[in-house]
Amino acid sequence: MGSKILIVEDDQALLDVLKYNITKEGYNVIAATDGIQALEVARVSKPDLILLDIMLPKMSGFDVCRILRKETTIPILMLTAKDEEVDKIVGLEIGADDYMTKPFSMRELLARIRAMLRRAEMIKPKPVEEAVLRISDLEVDLARHQATLSGTKLDLTPKEFDLLVFLARNRGLVFSREQLLERVWGYDYAGDTRTVDVHIRWLREKIEVNPAKPKRLATIRGVGYKLEG
Repeated sequence: MGSKILIVEDDQALLDVLKYNITKEGYNVIAATDGIQALEVARVSKPDLILLDIMLPKMSGFDVCRILRKETTIPILMLTAKDEEVDKIVGLEIGADDYMTKPFSMRELLARIRAMLRRAEMIKPKPVEEAVLRISDLEVDLARHQATLSGTKLDLTPKEFDLLVFLARNRGLVFSREQLLERVWGYDYAGDTRTVDVHIRWLREKIEVNPAKPKRLATIRGVGYKLEG
C-alpha cells in the first residue's frame, strides 16, 4: 500500500476531488473536516504527509500546524485561499513545509506530494556512523532530529533542520538556490527561490553570532550558499 496522506479540508466538494485524485495515484487517503478532528486523526493514524487547509471550523490550520509541530515531523503542505505573502510566511514560520494557493493545479499538487514524500524518505537517519554531523561547536544529530550549538539545543523548524543537514553533509560545497530547492525541498519543477532565501535567513539567525555578517553559512555572490567547515 502507498504512503498514507491525511487531507484536512472542510469544503466537501474539494475534499472529494482531492480524495479521488490522490487515491488514484496509489496513496492511502484519510480525511478530517475540522481542526480538532485533524489533531485526533493525525495522532492516531500517523500519516506520512498532511494536506492542511488554513480556514477550518473549530481550530484554524495555523493552530493545528503549530500543535503538530511540537509532536511530530510529518511533512505538512498548507492550502490557502488567500494569495497573501503574510499567510505563506506565517505558515512556514510555524513549521509548514510548503504551501499552495487555491485554486491550484492537481498536477502540481501531486508533484509536490511526490517531492515531499521523496524528501522525507531521503532525510531518514543514515547508519550509526553518520548519525551525528559535527562542524566545530555545531552538532547535528540525525537520529534525534535535533541540532545543538555549543551544547545548546537549537529551535529549528523541520525544513530548517533539513536544510542544515544537507549543507552539513556537503560542507564547503556551493549550491545554487535552484539546486537547494531540488535537493532539500525535493522539487522536480521550477519553484519559488525566495523560499530558499527566507530559510537561509532564519537559519543564520540561529547558528550565526552576527547573522548580518555570517561566517558559517556563507553567500557566494552570483552562485548560491555554502556551509563553511
